Amino acid sequence: MMRQIEMIERNQCAVSGTEDLEIIDVMFSFPIYMGCVDTLEKDDIFADAIWSISKSSGVIQLQNLIPLSLLYQEEHASGVVGDIWMQHHRAFADFLEQQKPTSIFEIGGAHGILATEYMKKQTVEWVILEPHPAPIEGCPAKFVRGFFRGKENLPEGQPTIVHSHVFEHIYDPRGFVQCLAESMDVGQEMVFSIPNMLEMLRRGYTNCLNFEHSVFLTEDTVDGLLSKFGLAIKEKKLFRQDHSIFYSVVRSKEIKPKVDWNNHYERNLDIYTKYKDRYKDLIAKFNIVLTESQNEKKIFLFGAHIFSQYLIFNGLDVSRIHCIIDNDVNKQNHRMYGTKFLVESPMVLAGEDKPIVILCAGVYNEEIKRSILENINSSTVFLEDQL
Repeated sequence: MMRQIEMIERNQCAVSGTEDLEIIDVMFSFPIYMGCVDTLEKDDIFADAIWSISKSSGVIQLQNLIPLSLLYQEEHASGVVGDIWMQHHRAFADFLEQQKPTSIFEIGGAHGILATEYMKKQTVEWVILEPHPAPIEGCPAKFVRGFFRGKENLPEGQPTIVHSHVFEHIYDPRGFVQCLAESMDVGQEMVFSIPNMLEMLRRGYTNCLNFEHSVFLTEDTVDGLLSKFGLAIKEKKLFRQDHSIFYSVVRSKEIKPKVDWNNHYERNLDIYTKYKDRYKDLIAKFNIVLTESQNEKKIFLFGAHIFSQYLIFNGLDVSRIHCIIDNDVNKQNHRMYGTKFLVESPMVLAGEDKPIVILCAGVYNEEIKRSILENINSSTVFLEDQL
């Protein structure tokens, strides 16, 4: 029996503030947490993911939200493991250095990787505000436990405000930008990184929208929010075509809001519909292969994260899946939430004859494939998210 939880209702658009949401998709009984746990399977919690679109803004968003205490019950190491993430942190550190900050206040710095990379090149006073600090060894930043509440959190001296892959986790992006702007002095700067959600959804990346990423924050939507609350864009830069967008903005009295929420309803609905149709066809294709593949070939599913959960809870036949594999040692030997599967190292592929790996990890696919083929088992056969 599915355990009932009290959801947070979103009855107006998280961007425009209007009460004009229409339901476009429901994923029934989806696991609320996308990490690994040591608890019993019977204790897992599931909820309906109800996706809506605003008629006024065209922004896709979850209509019912998970209480934060349940959603972030444990750290699941997103943004920590992998070459691409380290490339991101270093590229963002370079972008930040170009803005010449004299001191930095980072919201949601978690592990302090960005601060560590930045201060390999430039020493600066750096404070991280984080509700669940988990600093890596040698991180030179000062950690303060807590949530951002506005000016009361900001140190004196107009530090440059920094956040990286935090914005997309905010339940109220409109309120977040307004709070930031009202906390900043004229001329104070902010530098941040967000996922390139428009390109991610176009390419069918399942880590784009989920219980944690509850709002489809496209570049044009973010630009509109910044403009509305007096934050002028100094510079933007892409990190890869399908990963992140870096922003440098400044609090300004001169900017005149140019907000047009009405252009993207049809575009966003079309992208989402194609995304859903893509996975309906892809999972059907995977299931045929799983049924027809020779019984002696072991089949593995890569990714102890939303990548696997999305496939499983949208109809993937798991009867032939041997286990879930993941490179993160902190996930190995633990159970993937919402499933029966224990997570193992990709090293379990070593010695297998042409093992089959289902791989739908978006931008990380090539990095994962290369590591397995070059370092573990060159005979591995991949079923990928390509039709």
